[in-house]
Amino acid sequence: MASNPIIPRLAIVVGGGPAPGINGVISAVTIEADNRNIEVYGIHDGYKWLVKGDTSRVRPLHKHQVAQMYIRGGSMLGTSRTNPTKKKEDMDSVLDCFRKMKFDALVSIGGDDTAYSASQIYRSVIASGGTLRVAHVPKTIDNDLPLPGSTPTFGFETARHYGVAAVRNLAEDARTTGRWYIVVCMGRAAGHLALGIGKASAATVTIIPEEFGFTEFHKPNEIKFKRLIDTVLGTIIKRIENKKNYGVIVLAEGLIESVKRELRGILDQTGGKYGTYETDEFDNLRMGEIEFGKLVRDLLMERLAMAKTGANASRRLHDILNIPVEPYGLDVKFISKDLGYELRCADPIPFDAEYTRDLGYGAVKFLLSDAAKQFGAVITFEQGDMKPKPFDEMIDPVTKKMRTRHVNIKGESFEVARRYMIRLQERDFENQELVGNLAKVIKKTPQQFRDEFEYLVQ
Repeated sequence: MASNPIIPRLAIVVGGGPAPGINGVISAVTIEADNRNIEVYGIHDGYKWLVKGDTSRVRPLHKHQVAQMYIRGGSMLGTSRTNPTKKKEDMDSVLDCFRKMKFDALVSIGGDDTAYSASQIYRSVIASGGTLRVAHVPKTIDNDLPLPGSTPTFGFETARHYGVAAVRNLAEDARTTGRWYIVVCMGRAAGHLALGIGKASAATVTIIPEEFGFTEFHKPNEIKFKRLIDTVLGTIIKRIENKKNYGVIVLAEGLIESVKRELRGILDQTGGKYGTYETDEFDNLRMGEIEFGKLVRDLLMERLAMAKTGANASRRLHDILNIPVEPYGLDVKFISKDLGYELRCADPIPFDAEYTRDLGYGAVKFLLSDAAKQFGAVITFEQGDMKPKPFDEMIDPVTKKMRTRHVNIKGESFEVARRYMIRLQERDFENQELVGNLAKVIKKTPQQFRDEFEYLVQ
């Protein structure tokens, strides 16, 4: 069978963290390319081996091997966070491997870091006088990439689906046993997943970094740890006033960035009790190395004056943060849970199974188009139409990342989420009777309660 004259040989690489639907993209790319007489090769473990000049983990793919993989979670090619752009010799090794393997096109699957790597491979090949067509398929369960309209990143809907099931189960356990769950939900730069799970599972409260605004450089505003803890306390107090001492608190992982300065001080002074401050090859903070939920739990227990926590150990946290501790004398039980890793390799729900077929097919169609001779692109869909977006439009040359898509906190969707949460609102402080009842919960006067919590709604 004659090879395709436009693209004789195509490579597929996966980078970054897993997301449901990766195999769907690999399957669709392989099937469509095979049908068009294009040889397909899968690169195992991202760029991990190519930066060492090792092509032994590159293997041919055929449609009979991948046909049923579109409904399976994980990645049949593995993945890694190896950054081929960090060192010139690493990039040179990758480019040399591409030349040896005679690749004419690349389908890259990953988030914004992997997109940047693909854009630099494309730029380097073109700059050296070579030819390489590149299509990047964006993935992340965080849903924080700037795709057209409200189009989600693949993997998000599946992660939300299974996350909602988990939180609903925790909510029933909380009601049954009379305890509070603190759920820290993945989402490095935006609160989409946390809010999507919290809203659909009717969690007691969901807190995301977007609520606190951003700097001129689109970084989350830093807040004091006390503000975060007081927000959660307000929810707990309102629930107790309503005779319900249980619930589920969903915190977006990105809040770690909001309290990063104080958090680093805690990590440095607690001997690894709450994890370590580490970064990956793309200089992203490894949030999974930080036990954020456990830290929030301990701060809450201390603030509520739970004698069982051990006064010396817990008081040290408030000393580090310079937060005065005044016993409330409330008997509240907490359990912290991280939610994310168990969602990333789930079998895709029908939405993502269909969506990833569109993306894989779209990647091959773009690579065979005249446009692919002019630019490398991120593959997106809008209203059913494939929209390849040039790398130069999608990736900031300074930050080397795509612009983050944040939760729109001014829209009605977030307004609905807030209306159905249990948390202190401005209108609560307009109700004198309610303020008095809330103050009684923590054995304070109405004015003392206002002094401690009214700042949260101002």
